[in-house]
Amino acid sequence: MRLKFLLRPSWLALVVGVLAFAFACFTLLSPWQFSRNDQREAQNRAIEASLTADPRPLNDVLPRGATPDVNTEWSRVEITGTYLPEQEVVARLRTVQGQPAFEVLTPFRTTDGQIVLVDRGYLQPDSRTEVPPYAAPPAGTVTIVARIREDENDPKNRDAFADASTHGKLQSYTVDSRVVARSSGLDIRSGYFQLDSDQPGVLNPLPLPQTDAGPFFSYALQWIAFGVMAIAGLLYFTIREMKPGGVLNEMAEKNKRKRRSVAEILAEDEAAARSASVEGGGGRRAGEAGPSETAADRADQPAQRN
Repeated sequence: MRLKFLLRPSWLALVVGVLAFAFACFTLLSPWQFSRNDQREAQNRAIEASLTADPRPLNDVLPRGATPDVNTEWSRVEITGTYLPEQEVVARLRTVQGQPAFEVLTPFRTTDGQIVLVDRGYLQPDSRTEVPPYAAPPAGTVTIVARIREDENDPKNRDAFADASTHGKLQSYTVDSRVVARSSGLDIRSGYFQLDSDQPGVLNPLPLPQTDAGPFFSYALQWIAFGVMAIAGLLYFTIREMKPGGVLNEMAEKNKRKRRSVAEILAEDEAAARSASVEGGGGRRAGEAGPSETAADRADQPAQRN
C-alpha cells in the first residue's frame, strides 16, 4: 500500500518539524513583527503630534500617580521646580546616532512636591572612554519643557553603582526612575522626562527617533510566506511519494538491495573462491602432472623428438 510511507519514523519527524515551523510562523513570528510595526506607527504618530502641539502642564497630561504609556509617551509637558544634582546618576553604555555616549539623569523637585527624573541629554566619552566634565544644572526654581518617556527595563535588575572606574560617580545601565529612586532614596514618580533643546540644564539634547515605518510589516509578511511555503512543500512531497517512483520508495529499494545477511556474504565469498580455483587448475602447462597423473605414467610415455 502506497500510504505506508506516512507511518515511517523519518516521515513523521519531517511532518512534525514542518508543522511546528509553520505554527511558529503564523502564531509567533509574524504576530511579533506586526506588533512591532504597530508600536512603531504609534510612536511615529505621537512624535509627529508633539512637534506641533504646545507643551501642557505635567498634571494635565500625566496626573499624579499615573504611569507613562503609549498614549502619553513623547508628549511635551511643562514642569516648574528645582534640580537635585546631589542625587544625579549617569547612564552608561548608551548609543546616540551610532556613537557611544553617556546620559545624565538628574532628579527634579516640582513646585507641588513631586519628584521626577529628568534626562538632561548626552555626553560623548573622552579619550579614555570616561565621562567628561559637564555643566551642573542651574540652581533655583526653573521651568523646563520635556518629553514624557517610559522607563527602560534591565533584565538583570542591576542597581546604580560607584567605584574607582567611575571616580565615585553613580552610574546605571538603564534610564530608569526606579534605579535612581533606589540609589537616592527619593520617591521618584514613574517614567522620566527628556529635555528639549534650549532648556535650562540641557547638555546635548537627545535627537528624536526617525519616523519611518521600518521593516517590520514586510518581515511579518515574509514569515507568513515562509509558513505557507513549508506547508505547500510538505503537500507536494506527500503527493510525490504517493505516486510510483517516489523518492522514499526508491531509497528503500536501494537500501534493501544494499542490505545482505552474513550468510549471503559468506556464500558469495565461497563461490568467488571456487571460481578462482577452477580457473587456476584448468590452465596447467604441458609437461606438468595433472591431479591424477603419476611419475610412472609420465615415464611410460614415448619420448618426443624435437
